[in-house]
Amino acid sequence: MKNIVILGSTGSIGKSALDVISKFPDRFKIVGLAAGRNIPLLIKQIEQFRPRIVAVSDEDTYKNLKSQTPNPKSQNIEILFSTDGISSVATMPDADIVISSIVGSAGLLPTIAAIKAGKVIALANKETLVMAGDLVMSSVKQYGATLLPVDSEHSAIFQCIRGYEKCSIKKIILTASGGPFVGKTIEELENVSPESALKHPNWSMGRKITIDSATLMNKGLEVIEAHYLFGLPPEKIDVLIHPQSIIHSVVEFIDGSYIAQLSQPDMKGPIAYALSYPERLLNVIEPIDWESLSGLTFKKPDHRTFPCLSLAYSAQKTGGTMPAVLNASNEIAVAAFLDGIIGFNSIPVIIKKVMDSHKLQPADNIDVILEADKWAREKTKEFIVHR
Repeated sequence: MKNIVILGSTGSIGKSALDVISKFPDRFKIVGLAAGRNIPLLIKQIEQFRPRIVAVSDEDTYKNLKSQTPNPKSQNIEILFSTDGISSVATMPDADIVISSIVGSAGLLPTIAAIKAGKVIALANKETLVMAGDLVMSSVKQYGATLLPVDSEHSAIFQCIRGYEKCSIKKIILTASGGPFVGKTIEELENVSPESALKHPNWSMGRKITIDSATLMNKGLEVIEAHYLFGLPPEKIDVLIHPQSIIHSVVEFIDGSYIAQLSQPDMKGPIAYALSYPERLLNVIEPIDWESLSGLTFKKPDHRTFPCLSLAYSAQKTGGTMPAVLNASNEIAVAAFLDGIIGFNSIPVIIKKVMDSHKLQPADNIDVILEADKWAREKTKEFIVHR
């Protein structure tokens, strides 16, 4: 029996993880949950899984949750709030696996806390490595923690390279569905609405990551994440558009052979693999109906129409605090697009302005990284107001 903590339990990854866990009650037990502000769903999760500790993002949510949870002490449930509270959940002494799936930079500090506690971390929060990759990976080594990738692309690479030496890998290829606008030109995207951008053809995800998929920023962040997870330079990490989302990533070896991981586009697959590693669980996702596949197609990304991918490569090449600035600026720009304040094509334009304005610093401690994150958010808001 493995004791599981989920950071971000009410998000898409958290819900999928709980769905997997509920099917294997003899193998997994929830001991801690952390969430944002979705109290109705969190209460249902508490009632079903009976965690010992629950944490929410802020004090108002904490008060509302306590008022709607009758006699939490009699149920042996401790309720906490804030980053410190979520970090307390992340470091529970008897937690065997911590699923880190809080969206955005809010997941950074709790994930680092779990790393310093030496936990096995199923990492679905790519921003942790984007913002502080060098610090995170050095802490993983220092504290004896383990990172298991949950992003479908990184899980695919992780599965494909198992048992192979790094020197035998020529490159890795991250596949991208292209989102709802694959094949469109930049001119055609000038007036697209948030509603149309949220209509992902293959995956069911949260709003922010769905927009990131549409702009290809999600793939850019994954390139940075892959660099740290697998220790490969960006020039050995390629991206291909694969609209069917059946092949989740590919490894090219130095002898000219390739290994790919294929499955239906369902996040329960990589979640289950991280939970059960190195074993596999039975019947987690639907099998592929090979006879019904019309084909598997691939093409290079259109960097002119989707410049966010190029911005991510540039940020990784620049290094220092630039990836943190890229990530923070993107979070604010995406939120502004979803609120109808800026257009879809303005997202990369604003991010580039912020990156061009940034005074680069070495990302050698967490305070510097958090300061860069704060600066980028304020600068992005300033550019949005005066655009």
